[in-house]
Amino acid sequence: MNTLAHTGGPGPWVLLFPLFWAAVVIGIVTLLRRTVWRGRKGPWEAARTPQGAPGPSSPIALLGRRFAAGEIDEDEHWRRLSVLDEQFGRTAGGGPA
Repeated sequence: MNTLAHTGGPGPWVLLFPLFWAAVVIGIVTLLRRTVWRGRKGPWEAARTPQGAPGPSSPIALLGRRFAAGEIDEDEHWRRLSVLDEQFGRTAGGGPA
């Protein structure tokens, strides 16, 4: 009878099956994270606003849209932007001004 004990054991090939199934599980999790688990926002919404940029409903973006639509003039835009930049801009986090 030819058993594993006489042939030197299963060898390194015994790792093939667990590694294969680990790769399958990692691939499924990666696929789900990229598609389904993003929440209500799709990949197009995440790519539209880069990191650190004001979001679509931020006060600075709203002020820019009002200025572009002609609802406020340039002086009022810059005056309000300086106030908003102190509260919501780069200096609000305590970082370098």
